[in-house]
Amino acid sequence: MPKKAPELAAYQVKRLKRPGKHAVGGVAGLLLYVKPGGSRSWVFRVQVGDRRPDIGLGGYPDVPLEQARKRARDIREQIYQGIDPLEARRATCEALRVSVARRMTFDQAADQCHGARAHEFRSARHAQNWLNSLRMYASPKIGSLPVDQIELAHVLSVLEPIWTTKTETARRVRQRMEAVLAWAKVNSYRTGDNPAAWSNNLEHVLARPSKLRSVIHHPALPWQEIGGFMADLRERDGMAARALEFAILTAARSAEVRLATWDEIDMGRKLWTIPVDRMKAARTHRVPLSEPALKLLKASPRSVESPYVFPAARGGTLSDMSLSSVCRRMGVHAVPHGFRSTFKDWARSSTAYADEVSELALAHVSSDATRAAYARDELLEKRTRLMRDWAKTCATVMRTTDVVFIRKGERPSQHT
Repeated sequence: MPKKAPELAAYQVKRLKRPGKHAVGGVAGLLLYVKPGGSRSWVFRVQVGDRRPDIGLGGYPDVPLEQARKRARDIREQIYQGIDPLEARRATCEALRVSVARRMTFDQAADQCHGARAHEFRSARHAQNWLNSLRMYASPKIGSLPVDQIELAHVLSVLEPIWTTKTETARRVRQRMEAVLAWAKVNSYRTGDNPAAWSNNLEHVLARPSKLRSVIHHPALPWQEIGGFMADLRERDGMAARALEFAILTAARSAEVRLATWDEIDMGRKLWTIPVDRMKAARTHRVPLSEPALKLLKASPRSVESPYVFPAARGGTLSDMSLSSVCRRMGVHAVPHGFRSTFKDWARSSTAYADEVSELALAHVSSDATRAAYARDELLEKRTRLMRDWAKTCATVMRTTDVVFIRKGERPSQHT
């Protein structure tokens, strides 16, 4: 029977400085290993099956004597229960390694989700806005949190401060948070329900966006005054005035006009094709060009240094403020976007064109399946006639007593 080592006290262990392995007693096989350089650590020599390994228990004095004895006893208990302590340790370390590797923060998950969806974005600007909105609103609250720890309360901490004041922005942030957390679940970074989901979740704690969202009414000119305004506008010099005139004639958005390039214009077919990456609805939009619109384009100078139809004086594109400034200088309480409302009011109240025709002219995508099917051909022929009639209205200075029909001898009800 091997000699039992005396049980040393803590102060005695502290004095052990000679290089080698020193039995400290208390648990058979527990040794303090003093290396030649002076560093000390605990070693537990124990029989595991047909092996007698030295199992490290940590450094001294970080692991004090009593803790080393407890660790040694725990290992003996594992062996007694038929557990290999070395294999158990390896399994624990591997599980920890995998857990750390899979512990991804929300910001990290957002970056990877964003990369995975790269081909879904309609433009570089849309892609950047997607990520920027999360950086601005979600990151300060949950950006550093592991995605597997994000719960409903965390999501609400992001959304509640902006839900009623910036409803549309909050709605988009929620959708993007849901997408990030869904990506994390599919890639095994989290489990369980998605706390950013709307159905059967947030709909029970947040007001429905449609009940909160207020409609923004852009200051618009009454359609009866458009002829007088256009006559005044045509007398104005400058590229911004021409861009505004073209925007009104085509019922296009300011950005669509300011970024228009000559290769989008087909003079022969009298068509302007706006590419998908510049359209709000993420669909290519074709605009029939009326004769006044074509005349304006033919009179516009082309520059070999710029691809834009309406370039800024110093190169590049016009700013949105440049078009708004034209309206202000003319003393009109209207903004460029408001002329789309003027066009819509005119089409609704003074023509008999179906609503789908003017909606497509404005590049509004209908959510109604019947309308979508009806508008599959873009109603280009009808829209060509609509834009021609709109150009005539824009060229007519009306008196308050005027009664205007679409064509001479033809009442509005005859249109389809």
